[in-house]
This record gives sequence, structure tokens and C-alpha cells, in this order.
Amino acid sequence: MRQTNIFKLIHAIEQMNNENIIRFTKAFPYPLGISPILVLAELKSKGPQKQIELAKTLGYTKGAMTNIATKLVHLELAERLFDESDRRTIRLEMTPAGENALSEAQAIGQELFMQHFEVLNEEEINQYLMIQEKLVKGIQDRKDNDTES
Repeated sequence: MRQTNIFKLIHAIEQMNNENIIRFTKAFPYPLGISPILVLAELKSKGPQKQIELAKTLGYTKGAMTNIATKLVHLELAERLFDESDRRTIRLEMTPAGENALSEAQAIGQELFMQHFEVLNEEEINQYLMIQEKLVKGIQDRKDNDTES
């Protein structure tokens, strides 16, 4: 029974995620998926970075990161900065247009989630929050155990 319910839960999560992606893509005016948006968020958080650092932090391959960076530069949402002391060192930096795109993506994402959670009452929201926090803690605990090994 437990395994059946877990598979039902996985299916429900996939349905919600797919619906979010479809609705987000329709509402977001840039031809970008989630990966470039995550790169923009990382650039906003930590400032200009080497593509290899971004790839490692976000779990992308070097090739995937190159494609994402090229797309962001082409759309003028980021630019490549060359180090004057070592021209081989290139950092990716978010532009003001990139900041606007990220803000818009975050606003759309927040609105989509608010619409999803409208069907829950306060008690259900609190229960769901408690469950999510427990799942996040489990993920973090496993990460901590993996780094200790």
C-alpha cells in the first residue's frame, strides 16, 4: 500500500510540475527554460562567475553551460567579461536586462504557485509546509552524510 501511494504521490507531483512548466512557458516572454533562469539567479546571488564554476554549482556539464551562456549572451541577458590580466579567464555577468528577466520569472513563478495553493485552507497549507520542510531536511541530511563518507 505504501509503495502504491508513493507512486501516486510521484505522479501527482509530476502532473503539477508539468502544468507549472506549461503555464510558466506561456506567460514568460523570453525563449528560456528553467536552466538559464537558474543561472541568472546564481549570477544575481554571487555576482560574475566563470562558466565552469556555474556548471559545478548547478550540476550542469561544461557543454550545457556553454550553450546556456551563449543563449543568455545572445538575448543580452548576460555578458562575458574578459580578465585584463589573463584573457583566458572569462566570467559571465548578468546585465540589467537579465535582472529584469529574472524578476519577471520570479513574479510569474510566485503567481503560479499562489494559484495552485488557493485550493488549500490554512491548516492544509501548514501541514504541507511541515511535510516539505521534513523532506528538505531529509535531503540535506543525506547530502551531509555523503560528504562525510
